[in-house]
Amino acid sequence: MYRFFVNNSQIKQNIVIIKGKDVNHIKNVLRLNLNDKIEIVDLDTNQIFICGIKSFKESYIECNIIDKYKDSNEPNVYIHVLQGIPKFEKMELIIEKCIELGASEFTPIIMRRCVVKLDGKSEEKKVERWNKIAEVAAKQSKRDIVPVINHCRNIKNICKILKNYDIVLVAYENEREYSLKKAIKNIKALKYQSYRIAIIIGPEGGIDSDEIEELVKSGFKIVSLGKRILRTETAPIAMVSNIIFELEGDDINGTKEKQ
Repeated sequence: MYRFFVNNSQIKQNIVIIKGKDVNHIKNVLRLNLNDKIEIVDLDTNQIFICGIKSFKESYIECNIIDKYKDSNEPNVYIHVLQGIPKFEKMELIIEKCIELGASEFTPIIMRRCVVKLDGKSEEKKVERWNKIAEVAAKQSKRDIVPVINHCRNIKNICKILKNYDIVLVAYENEREYSLKKAIKNIKALKYQSYRIAIIIGPEGGIDSDEIEELVKSGFKIVSLGKRILRTETAPIAMVSNIIFELEGDDINGTKEKQ
C-alpha cells in the first residue's frame, strides 16, 4: 500500500484531503483509481490512516478514512547525520539511503576541504531539493516521519547545537584506537530505552586536523570505521546501518495500536 503524508489541517472528520504534488503522483504516475486503498500519515500526530480514494478533483483528492492506528516504524535511535558537503549527487544518495535505514535529521556542514561551495540562492534550492528527496525516501521506506534537512552550518555552529545528544561520533581515517564498534558497545551498555546520536562525516577530502581538534575540544568522540578507507557517501550509510542494527529493538514487525 502506498504511503503519503499530510498535515492535521487536511483531515476533517472522516475525510482526508491530499493536495500539492501528491495529486499528480497519485493520478498520473501511480494511476490509482476510485476506492483504491492508501496509507496516510498525519505529520502532526503520527496517526496513520487506511483510506479509500473517494474522488479526484482538479487540484486535490478526497479520501475516506476506513481505519486508523499508531505504528512504530521509527527506531528507538534518533540519528542526526552531519555531512561535510560533498558533490551533490553524493549528498542525494546519502540522504536517500540513510533515511531508508532510519536516520532522522540531516545537516550539511561547510568544512575546509569541501570542494562544493554554496551561496544563499543555491543553498535554498539545494535544501529544497534535498527535502523532496527525504520525503520520497520516507514514503518508500514506510517511515512515520519525514526527516528534516537543515540549512548549512559550519564547525562552530554544530559544536553549539549538539550538546543535548547522548554521544557525537566523528568518523576520522587517522583514528587508530577507538573504533565505531567499541563506541556502539559502550552506548549499548547504557541500556537506555531510546538514544540520541549525532554522527559527523567529512567531505571527499576528509576532515582537516584543525577541525578535528575543535571537535575533540567539544567533547565529541573520534572513531575509526575500520582498516579500509570509505568514500564520503559510504561512511554515513555504514555508520547509520551499524548503529541501527545494534541499538534498535528486536521486534521486526513493530507494534500497531488500534484506535
